[in-house]
Amino acid sequence: MPKTIYKSHLSLLSAWFISFVTALVFLPVVQAQEPQKGVIEFQPTDQEALVPQIFQQPPARFQWELKPVRQSQRHHVWALRFPSPLPSDVPTNNVVHAEYFLPVNPPVNGSKYPAAIVLHILGADFPLSRFMAARLADQGVAALFIQLPYYGKRKPPNSPEVKFLSSDLNRSQLAMKQGVMDIRRGFAWLASRPEVDSAKLYATGVSLGGIMSAVAVAVEPLAKGGVFTLAGGGLADILWNMPEKEAKLYRAAWEKSGRSFQDLKAMVDPLDPLTYADRLKTKRVLMIAGKVDEVVPPSSTKALWNAAGQPPVIWYDAGHYSAAAFILPALRETVAFLTTGPIINP
Repeated sequence: MPKTIYKSHLSLLSAWFISFVTALVFLPVVQAQEPQKGVIEFQPTDQEALVPQIFQQPPARFQWELKPVRQSQRHHVWALRFPSPLPSDVPTNNVVHAEYFLPVNPPVNGSKYPAAIVLHILGADFPLSRFMAARLADQGVAALFIQLPYYGKRKPPNSPEVKFLSSDLNRSQLAMKQGVMDIRRGFAWLASRPEVDSAKLYATGVSLGGIMSAVAVAVEPLAKGGVFTLAGGGLADILWNMPEKEAKLYRAAWEKSGRSFQDLKAMVDPLDPLTYADRLKTKRVLMIAGKVDEVVPPSSTKALWNAAGQPPVIWYDAGHYSAAAFILPALRETVAFLTTGPIINP
């Protein structure tokens, strides 16, 4: 019987203070070194035919570059970049920027490291993602933090209106598809690493990162599983009912153009984790959710949970934003799940 746990823990301010400060405290940046460079030849296997057509990748040859940027006692951080497999009309957006957090201690029993892709929230809280990746690396999980389309170094200069989610929903649709393709290429890069166990590849994220992780894990043959925090299915409903002022403006502009909720649903269903949730039944999945989430409502989480075969789920007594109070216990659960199996203790 799947285990559903309800939890209450920590204070909002203390959790955010600890996570923010810890994420920013690193030892000095390493001295400049020549970057490592390599080439990956992607040749689709028979499994590629099972990938939904919208996310399938043709044979491709791509170069990557890895450069050391900083180090701590338990992990080193490298800046990684490689070309997006689905270029947009914005050149700066077509180079994927990522950070590779590699444990210092050798893998247990001379084996290889499990690895996880870490994805950020819609608000681009990179310190939170780096904190998550660092804690994973400290516990022996190689972590690859990927910046999604139009975020960080991928955002075009002097174009604030060009972003992942905006009133230009056609661009947003393509950005989400590009993001999934970028994550797939990230999995391919991890699988090529000699220090990584290609049979133990995962993805994890919070909110937007959790939704993108769920889609990527569902469709990527290399992905073993993942931890999806504050994520759910029914993407059209989530977007249509988002409480933020900016989101309401997007909805008003959409309706003013003569389009309806059904038009939005038809556009985003091919990108909805609910569409591919049955593929998660064969994978290791942990879900973490808020009992009173006002952005990704419990009904959306339950819809994904049911469609995914009712994997283990932890419910915190929190909303979407007040869930920041639970970031440390949620991260502890994530690390445990990706290493030894879920803690899931009150």
